Amino acid sequence: MLSEYARHSRALDSEILRALDAWHAHGRPLADREFDDLALRIFAYQLRYNEPYARYCASLGVSASAMPDSWQAIPAVPADAFKETTLATFDPARAALAFETSGTTSGTGGRHYMETPGLYDAALLAGFDRFMLPDDARLRFLNLVPNPSERPESSLGYMMAQVSARRGDGQTGWYLRGEDLLFEALLRDLGSAVADGAPVCIAATAFALVHVLDEMTARGITLTLPAGSRMMETGGFKGRARVVDRADLYARAGERFGIASAAIVAEYGMTELSSQYYDDVRNANAVDARRKTAPPTLRTRIVAPNGATLPNGTVGALLHVDLANRSSCVAILTEDLGVAFEDGLVLIGRETGASLRGCSLDAETLRPQ
Repeated sequence: MLSEYARHSRALDSEILRALDAWHAHGRPLADREFDDLALRIFAYQLRYNEPYARYCASLGVSASAMPDSWQAIPAVPADAFKETTLATFDPARAALAFETSGTTSGTGGRHYMETPGLYDAALLAGFDRFMLPDDARLRFLNLVPNPSERPESSLGYMMAQVSARRGDGQTGWYLRGEDLLFEALLRDLGSAVADGAPVCIAATAFALVHVLDEMTARGITLTLPAGSRMMETGGFKGRARVVDRADLYARAGERFGIASAAIVAEYGMTELSSQYYDDVRNANAVDARRKTAPPTLRTRIVAPNGATLPNGTVGALLHVDLANRSSCVAILTEDLGVAFEDGLVLIGRETGASLRGCSLDAETLRPQ
């Protein structure tokens, strides 16, 4: 017989999955009242089963007997809280997934434990299919992100392994190994794809892509990738010693790979979240002004230092409410800055003094091999 916790968890998961599936298959959004209702019920569940989160909320005067009246009033834990304690509704020893926040300047990482892979997989595939594969293409995935065989704790590596296996043409490449960028292997596989006429998807952190482009420039290499090829850029523009300009990076990539700027899509995600934002390239905004959108189970407030929601068009910190975070914390406050508009979110960068996140630090010192 299932425990009360198991019944409660499965019931919530079923609702979240139905919402994701309806958007994935039919583009159905979640109405405001639907999102509000589900977010508040997930929050009440987390107050009951996630003791550290419940203590934090109690310190803010929020409890089961003093509940918020909307999703916008749910207390958010700072993303760094995952480095300080285990934030889970279950025993992390039985986690199906455990992703590590990597390589801040302090060297201190945290872990995001997930009880089941189902919600994470559903959210990542729904978003990827909508924004990276609107044409249902079967692509050859060439990944300049952590290889899960070497870095099983990388959420980005896991994401691209799932996408490559489920949406690829059966030939997948991985080109990061420790501090090494396997440039010769990447060049060989790009050449094979061009010879085969097989469209590719290059998934890369900003700094990994910079190293590839620097090497191509130094060698005078220019390719024309097969029609339908595209690129997913996963962030990390600020390193310890170098800052990369996105518009310049996209222009260089387009020139070296022979693809249009609209074929380069930025993905924004965090280890502490289960869902991702993507550029919606259907609009004609300049690269730095592209709107990002996400599955309907992820909503974001732009907040002032006092936590108040800022009006559209105003720069503030991003506070995410991710329903797919059922088994951890539904509300996460970040040190990322952005602006909300009616048609999506524009990322600005990191708050002054914020610690550098792992993707920029991991790839900044890669050595081409």
